[in-house]
Amino acid sequence: MSVPAIIALVGLSGSGKSTVARLLAARLGWRLCDTDALVEQMAGRPIPAIFASEGEAAFRDQETIALTVALAEPNTVVATGGGIVLRDVNRALLREKALVVWLDAPTEVLIARLRTHNEERPLLAGDDPAARLESLRRQRSALYREVAHLMIDTSEASPEEVVERIVGALIENRKPRT
Repeated sequence: MSVPAIIALVGLSGSGKSTVARLLAARLGWRLCDTDALVEQMAGRPIPAIFASEGEAAFRDQETIALTVALAEPNTVVATGGGIVLRDVNRALLREKALVVWLDAPTEVLIARLRTHNEERPLLAGDDPAARLESLRRQRSALYREVAHLMIDTSEASPEEVVERIVGALIENRKPRT
């Protein structure tokens, strides 16, 4: 693989995609793009409102457009929404255009992280978010694995340590093969 000009982070909600993407972009001096923020910007309203009024399929349509925009410029770190891998076209775009890093952690760690943020997560709504997150994990793990060039367990690592592992993988990627 040649040296990537785009790094995309995938994983479940709470895995650290947004935090790591921000730190990684700063570390590399690259542009930062968050597909969820881009969807909200293009739609002019928050994601929960899109889900409520138009449904998940409409949101996923907008998410594909946002991913295409995010992957258009080199030297970009892209934080994706957790369900970005659900569509074949998105997986193909990610594989073709980016070094894809799958961030993951055990469900209890993800839930603890999500509880510290005051963000509404439409796919985690309900009485048992842990069960819902486990269901999402079962649906998505194989898809994350399919697109990922690198997988990092973020449960025991600080965001800064995760960034250093990604940078290390980039450096390793630049070494000539013998």
